[in-house]
Amino acid sequence: MTTSVYIHPLTFVSGPQGVDGDAVRLGGSMVYARDFAVVVREGGAVVERIVGTREGVERALARLTGSLAQDAALQWANLRKSHPPLTLGARTIRLDQPQIMGILNVTPDSFSDGGQHDAVEAGRAHAAAMLEAGAAIIDIGGESTRPGAAATFEDEEIRRVVPAVEYCAAMGAAISIDTRRAGVLSAALAAGAQMANDVSALRYDPRSIEVAAQSGCPIVLMHAPGAGEDLHAGADYNDVVTEVFDFLKSARTRAVAAGVAEDRIILDPGIGFGKSLGENLALINALPLFHALGSPILLGVSRKRMVGALSAEEPADQRLAGSIALAVKGMEAGVHLLRVHDVAETVQARNVWRGLRDAALTDFSQLPPL
Repeated sequence: MTTSVYIHPLTFVSGPQGVDGDAVRLGGSMVYARDFAVVVREGGAVVERIVGTREGVERALARLTGSLAQDAALQWANLRKSHPPLTLGARTIRLDQPQIMGILNVTPDSFSDGGQHDAVEAGRAHAAAMLEAGAAIIDIGGESTRPGAAATFEDEEIRRVVPAVEYCAAMGAAISIDTRRAGVLSAALAAGAQMANDVSALRYDPRSIEVAAQSGCPIVLMHAPGAGEDLHAGADYNDVVTEVFDFLKSARTRAVAAGVAEDRIILDPGIGFGKSLGENLALINALPLFHALGSPILLGVSRKRMVGALSAEEPADQRLAGSIALAVKGMEAGVHLLRVHDVAETVQARNVWRGLRDAALTDFSQLPPL
């Protein structure tokens, strides 16, 4: 029977100075956690749960033995790990604050904006607008991964994305290619993309992991239950949070074993992919846990079905307010990258959030006088 350990950040403070430094900066972000739960699970069931601040966690970890102790020690170190900036072409993307990744769909059938930007002029104008609004990265996709979407052939996906990569490269953009096909990844990198975003976590196309390793580009590994054409298939969770955590941990280990540099890997819990509303909510509420994996975190919740499900069943293009609410929730969890459709509005929300965080982190009024 498998025994595993997880360290969940539970409570948060505006800055470490208010609690005499007794707080942990999560993943090098602007978010500080004070209380944690050390949870030991055996065969999927919780057999021990200890809650405490930093000293309590370290006492709990000292009681563990063997591989469980090693895993817990690594998670504890990972929670406090700062991540180096991403170097994407001439652009440097710092990960000490939330960065915005703008979505450029060059597809006729994406769930939110299919057909709006597949023409070159429309796509170029949209990419330029996102960059001007403050997008750090443009994520270009040529295949719809919504439930029930028609399959896209590799040559058609290449035909869609390469012109978009070329005009974004001409603008000097940092470019991510959203694909699960090795041929598309190779063509996009050759055209000027500098980053990969694979919704199958390098499982769909067996060649992709080799291309990613040889290129040395940063790569996003996302959780989805399906490894074949239907990414949403096969979802059956006993505990979605720990199962997604374990999946991403294994996906990263597999990528590193194939030659992908560990510091090139970004992880995405895959909100909306083969998950119910309740499961999506559980993952979003548990986002701070994923810092324990030791990689930057990407969150993609923009305009997703759950926004309509929690409100009045608004169509995708009327889910801005809910998308911003979820983005702010991600910021509060220390997420490093937010993948969004509405760049200007999310950048504004991020800037206000950061102003609040900066003010809190420089507020010394709670310190005793010298």
